[in-house]
Amino acid sequence: MSHLSERPEKPVVGVSMPHESASLHVTGAALYTDDLVHRTKDVLHAYPVQVMKAHGRVTALRTEPALAVPGVVRVLTVADVPGVNDAGMKHDEPLFPDEVMFYGHAVAWVLGETLEAARLGAAAVEVELDELPSTLTLKDAIARSSFHGINPVMVAGDVDAGFAESAHVFTGEFEFSGQEHFYLETHAALALVDENEQIFIQSSTQHPSETQEIVAHVLGCSSNEITVQCLRMGGGFGGKEMQPHGFAAIAALGAKLTGRPVRLRLNRTQDMTMSGKRHGFHAEWKIGFDAEGRIQALAATLTADGGWSLDLSEPVVARALCHIDNTYWIPNARVEGRIAKTNSVSNTAFRGFGGPQGMIVIEDILGRVAPLLGIDPMELRERNFYQQDQTTPYGQLVTHPERISAVWEQVRANGGLTDRKREIAAFNAAHPHTKRALAVTGVKFGISFNLTAFNQGGALVLIYKDGSVLINHGGTEMGQGLHTKMLQVAATTLGIPLHRVRLAPTRTDKVPNTSATAASSGADLNGAAVKNACEQLRGRLLQVAATQLGAGAADVRIVEGFARALGSDKAVAWDDLIRTAYIQRVQLSAAGFYRTEGLHWDIKKFQGTPFKYFSYGAAATEVEVDGFTGAYRIRRVDIVHDVGDSLSPMIDIGQVEGGFVQGAGWLTLEDLRWDTSDGPHRGRLQTQAASTYKLPSFSEMPEEFNVALMENATEEGAVFGSKAVGEPPLMLAFSVREALRQAAAAFGPAGVSVDLASPATPEAVFWAVQAARSGEVRREDLPLDGGEIPARPIALSHA
Repeated sequence: MSHLSERPEKPVVGVSMPHESASLHVTGAALYTDDLVHRTKDVLHAYPVQVMKAHGRVTALRTEPALAVPGVVRVLTVADVPGVNDAGMKHDEPLFPDEVMFYGHAVAWVLGETLEAARLGAAAVEVELDELPSTLTLKDAIARSSFHGINPVMVAGDVDAGFAESAHVFTGEFEFSGQEHFYLETHAALALVDENEQIFIQSSTQHPSETQEIVAHVLGCSSNEITVQCLRMGGGFGGKEMQPHGFAAIAALGAKLTGRPVRLRLNRTQDMTMSGKRHGFHAEWKIGFDAEGRIQALAATLTADGGWSLDLSEPVVARALCHIDNTYWIPNARVEGRIAKTNSVSNTAFRGFGGPQGMIVIEDILGRVAPLLGIDPMELRERNFYQQDQTTPYGQLVTHPERISAVWEQVRANGGLTDRKREIAAFNAAHPHTKRALAVTGVKFGISFNLTAFNQGGALVLIYKDGSVLINHGGTEMGQGLHTKMLQVAATTLGIPLHRVRLAPTRTDKVPNTSATAASSGADLNGAAVKNACEQLRGRLLQVAATQLGAGAADVRIVEGFARALGSDKAVAWDDLIRTAYIQRVQLSAAGFYRTEGLHWDIKKFQGTPFKYFSYGAAATEVEVDGFTGAYRIRRVDIVHDVGDSLSPMIDIGQVEGGFVQGAGWLTLEDLRWDTSDGPHRGRLQTQAASTYKLPSFSEMPEEFNVALMENATEEGAVFGSKAVGEPPLMLAFSVREALRQAAAAFGPAGVSVDLASPATPEAVFWAVQAARSGEVRREDLPLDGGEIPARPIALSHA
């Protein structure tokens, strides 16, 4: 076992424990960025001047009326920017734009003594606009060739030969929508300036170092003049990886110009209308199978709705291409990626980061064609699982492919699927207007950042004279339990009880140049860095203990706060050991670092080994559908997920549950709608509140929800043998959508193929039931020569 993976005697990792801030969360004592306003004197409030048009050039901006509003202190415009007027890493996101690119784009910001004064001041600002034509939908962007960014192509094998050798070929289209992050805490920042003109920013950000960098660019200063702290976030899900930077820059600019603290917090409507979402995609595909139902070839074009600027669209599309295979071997493939430029918010990272968008394409294909091939969907998926020594279409060897089948079989056994499928068949035969179905889908998700340079982490660990330990690391806490795991990693590595370790808020002046807490890599990168720092300290302390115990340092162990030599009962308590080390002038602080080894990625060739390892999982979902309304309920879910040797089982199970429910929300409930008319509100987000945008709640939770973590699943080369857990479980929710498809098909004749819109709202399920009843596409419709079968293009439920 590797040094990084090996666990010592009596480890604290692997012990189930609650979130380190759980009691603070439930009592309301946990502080978030905006809570700090009430602890800060003389705060000014920032409010955006939004232009409610989808596209246009600003021809006049008059701020004088705002300054006449009582309580308004200043209006920030482009003229106030001392540095670069840009809030993005691609330099395509003007902080103060002269061209409005989406409905609700902010062109100026008003600072007021109160939020109400700032709001009234923003309403008084006069903006004149020369309206320009706007592109709102993916299909319009494709038709107009409105694209930006890279155009990657992934090629494996010989696609033409693969299709020529296929017994069955199908083609189709599939368009599926994005998803609103709807974190409980909206975007927020609080900036202060000290007597040395140093700027301190409290920001709800997943990427403090990049927030620091962008603010420095805008202010025209060095990064060492900016400190960014993230105390905690009330959710992030990727929405706070790139998009907080501009808001922090506005607060910092206001603070620098006025000398007073500036608070910026978006209300829910502003957050939903101004911030990016999960990318919606359009897919056009062609797939070939042999006579036994094994995939021979796949050709596809995936087009992402990037919105008005690039943001993270390029790596999102790259990851979508890398995940279109999911758990299935595709020997011959040609997949192209494109980014549509539309007049909507700039779409951004969201849990899964393009992986779900790639994987849903192949799962949708298999769900649609299984009846046409006359093969049970579960069996069709199993026949195409990766086997030993097979590689992905981008050339990476699939390690531990046996785990794909292992989690699948464990779900089958845990869920009693064989008996339940017989029960479902009997139920459906007896109920003409209500149908049930059971579907199983798997997950193979690559762990690491697409950009190799981001796969590094840092930490600073301090031991004080009283034996207490303080950890600083580069990861941010957004409720996912990263801090809890880091405490466990530190306590395990040092060999001390958990209560001796405390964790400091994430700050750029403690650990510099950190990567975003994203790509499910937070525990891998920061955990290894914390472990590295603690190992340095432990190595020094073992030398001190060895002298006291009269043994060699290699024979000394620190366990549960006591240092002992092998074969001896003599012990040195941790507190005594630390005091002795201090007296001997032994350094009691250490900076830790970790870089992920074994990664290589050539984006131009779209080949390499971009991922450290793959996480696996499988889910079985049973649903019941009402044939009159399309309404449905999730009766039962059984999940088995591979998290390696869990660092914190209770945290990991919570992440699996939460990821699944969020995925089910994306696939079945959350229906983003924009005004696409030519009226005065063209481009307006119509679902801009919880009243119009349906989120999963307790009523959508499975009636029976069983989650198990795969056992004996040590991951070599990862911290204490663990695996990432943040993103992979979201894709387990494909099983919900596939179960709904099969339930809808049960209303029709045998062999009917059902198209299902995404999100599969009750309305969409109702139309799928109607299509099934009419038996629109059946196995009997296949030509005897096994030629090309065009599957009907899918339409969104509101198209």
